[in-house]
Amino acid sequence: MIKQNYQKSEEYLAAALKVIPLGTQTFSKSKTQYPHGVSPFFIEKGKGSKVWDVDGNEYIDFVNSLAAVTLGYCDPDVDEAVRAQMEKGVLFSLPHSIEIEVAKKIIEMVPCAEKVRFGKNGSDGTAGAVRVSRAFTKRDHVAVCGYHGWQDWYIGSTARNLGVPDAVRDLTHAFQYNDIDSLFKIFKQFPNQMAAVMLEPMNVAEPKDQFLQKVQELSRKHGAVLVFDEVVTGFRYANGGAQEYFGVTPDMAVFGKGLANGFPLSAVTGREDLMDLFEEVFFSFTFGGETLSLAAALATLTKLQQKPVLETIRKQGEKILQGVSKLIGDLSLQDFLSVSGHPSWSFLNFKDANGYSLWDIKTLFLQECFARGILTLSTHNISYAHSDQDIATLLEVYEEIFIIVKSAVSEKKLAQSLKCKPLAPLFKIR
Repeated sequence: MIKQNYQKSEEYLAAALKVIPLGTQTFSKSKTQYPHGVSPFFIEKGKGSKVWDVDGNEYIDFVNSLAAVTLGYCDPDVDEAVRAQMEKGVLFSLPHSIEIEVAKKIIEMVPCAEKVRFGKNGSDGTAGAVRVSRAFTKRDHVAVCGYHGWQDWYIGSTARNLGVPDAVRDLTHAFQYNDIDSLFKIFKQFPNQMAAVMLEPMNVAEPKDQFLQKVQELSRKHGAVLVFDEVVTGFRYANGGAQEYFGVTPDMAVFGKGLANGFPLSAVTGREDLMDLFEEVFFSFTFGGETLSLAAALATLTKLQQKPVLETIRKQGEKILQGVSKLIGDLSLQDFLSVSGHPSWSFLNFKDANGYSLWDIKTLFLQECFARGILTLSTHNISYAHSDQDIATLLEVYEEIFIIVKSAVSEKKLAQSLKCKPLAPLFKIR
């Protein structure tokens, strides 16, 4: 059923913009990613694989709070653990023993983990890992590949560097995934100056030609700390993260989104000699030991160990990858559309075509997805709650939309098909 009523969402957005810059707290949840006039902007509730916007429209959610919801919305086991902890208290004047329990659970599951520190966002963890790496190596420069959060040390290396001093920007250097020479050139340009190499072990593309192993070897050779940013891949690719999945153990790793099924918690972990520096390096949060999120994490990690969570997510994600790939081939869309990524976190990749930018094409795609009850940002962030019917519905909707998009592009009528202004690029990170 076609949905076109976003009145309350647009009213809420107008009200939010009067009191909140951007209208929300996260760029990827903002009006920069959702085209005005054809998009929901505010969600009222969620359950399992579904969410409902403030206008009452129902969606199968393939965003899942930017991959932070792994089990599904309002997972009963997580909610029960949180309610039980709430009766005891949320935050205290001294640490709570649940910090030990969750740290032990992470150490039990993650290959590189010997000790653990907690934060609230992935950005906390990546910044902490960089600070420790600099303290350990007595060096300043960092090589990065992927997205690593909002703080100065990283975001200064992107187009979103407003407000970041040049002196900070000059210390971070981007290299290309699956291009080991691009990392080698950084080491060559800054000999004996690299404190850390940080990368997402996988995002859009799979590692080729032993890329992760070569990154590890190069980092060791030049004395840099190897840090895996597993904020997305952690507790999603495998119970021990992408490092277990690919068989490459970093010196340190950062976890976040998959850790607590939507509750705010991150963790930085790694070798004991590195982690012990956290007693000297300042990494301290009033809410780092907040117990509701830790209770959610303990319940989430325990469920990952006891139930076929990631096996189910992988199987459902494989159906999407195979189904979408077949649609692209059957409808001859290869000129501007492809699908890639891991089954748990896959991507629709748009390209410029026939005079239209990828953003023009993506806007039409999103417009039609939202109208048909699919919430997406052109990714498939799969949860344990996604059912066979959810996947079948997604593929049915995609077939209908792909035909519309193909016609609009090939017949040069995309502008007439849009009911909104096309999206503008934020910045490309993957």
